[in-house]
Amino acid sequence: MCEIRLEDLLPQLAAVRVDHVEASGDLLRITARTRDEIAAVCPGCGTESNWVHSRYVRHVADETVGGRAVVIDLSVRRLYCENPECPKITFAEQVTGLTVRYQRRTPALQHVVNAVAVALAGSAGARLLAVLHYALSWASVLNCLMRIPVVVSAIPRVLGIDEFALRRGHRYATIIIDAATGTRVDVLADRTRETVADWLREHAGFEAVCRDGAGSFAQAVTDAAPRAVQIMDRWHMWHLLGGAALKEVLAHSACWAPLGPPIRDGRRAQTTRERRQQVHDLRDHGVSLHECARRLNIALNTVKRYSRHTEPDRLIRAPQYRPTLVDPYREHLRRRRAEDPAVPVTHLLAEIRQLGYTDSANLLARYITQGRVEADHATLSSRRTARLLLTDPAHLKEDQAALRDKLAAACPQMTASRAVPAARCSSPTARHRPEHQRSTCAPRLAGPGSPTAGPRRSSRRTPDCWPTRSPGPRTSRTWKGGHCTGSGTVP
Repeated sequence: MCEIRLEDLLPQLAAVRVDHVEASGDLLRITARTRDEIAAVCPGCGTESNWVHSRYVRHVADETVGGRAVVIDLSVRRLYCENPECPKITFAEQVTGLTVRYQRRTPALQHVVNAVAVALAGSAGARLLAVLHYALSWASVLNCLMRIPVVVSAIPRVLGIDEFALRRGHRYATIIIDAATGTRVDVLADRTRETVADWLREHAGFEAVCRDGAGSFAQAVTDAAPRAVQIMDRWHMWHLLGGAALKEVLAHSACWAPLGPPIRDGRRAQTTRERRQQVHDLRDHGVSLHECARRLNIALNTVKRYSRHTEPDRLIRAPQYRPTLVDPYREHLRRRRAEDPAVPVTHLLAEIRQLGYTDSANLLARYITQGRVEADHATLSSRRTARLLLTDPAHLKEDQAALRDKLAAACPQMTASRAVPAARCSSPTARHRPEHQRSTCAPRLAGPGSPTAGPRRSSRRTPDCWPTRSPGPRTSRTWKGGHCTGSGTVP
């Protein structure tokens, strides 16, 4: 016969005497009482006492057993303090591991509730606890979350500062982390310069600040710690570099556009050249930008764009075509049109239908009319061009590398853009990082609302890029693992 004591299954009951256990439905109720022979310690003065004042019953919830909720009806003593100088006259005894003052849950159950509250917070946490047979409301879960003490972290040598949205577009807060380990240091209520500067003044001891390009953070660090090194983090540096490369690629569309589908040089392009010339003529006579927009009846931003470009060709934009179902059969169409330039579209449609084409004849006719069959590349957008130029050549396929070389040879500016990935991989920070930790992909070019999206943000940001000191010249120090190496001045 197997004999197992209840204290072996529930060690928190070892210090009390169990009188009765009742299992009914999905509830396990345990009746127990504290031992009279054990003295209790007064929480006010620490004096032991056996002088009993009275007894009362506490109902304490515990962890589930066999899928049943556990409730302990515990009879505890209220005792007199035997120290006449103690301010407490009576006190209630506490059982270690079983009871806590003003608490109806055991420490073990409270630990489970706190873990769920940290992970899921209010309503979601309450639903999960209900599945675990713990009945708590969302408000109680939030109260448990707010009572968890916040660990005070030491101020690291390198701080990381960034903002995050509490309500996107309306309310933002600031998070401060240890840039070397990614550990959270503090969270500020907003992202204003005054709030960040006040926190930095109150927490001295850091040597460098890793931040994004926000001017408020830069000014806050300059005001609070002018001697601290300011470092632009790797993600934002490549994000801005990707945006600058995209603008440069757009400005030189006339150079690389012939590699893709032919540029549409119609009435709209002629109108653009004429308006650009009109803007420059007015500007040569001292007319302001606003007056140019009023006289020509065009938008002010359009006037600014025309005024910036000194060459008409820089206004030419390559056509933007989306991938279509005709693209897989482009090589066949090109070969047939090279053999017989007068081949009818109906014959080409019949041939590619035998190869698996399932779309309409109108799509094929439009594809041929746009000149996409004879182009060197089926679709070539400015974002794809910038991505090819900023990607490490070692991570490109043969056809991509060949297209990249053609794009880089289009003009000197495109050639200079191609040299950026090689310079990045040969930087001191890249050489000091292990091979598997080096980021070799180019910044991700996102949709129309954002020129670039950059590489995915990492939850552990390391300050391993060129730092800047404000005010004064920028210093070429490199931070890795909280240590600074290198010296000199960045021009």
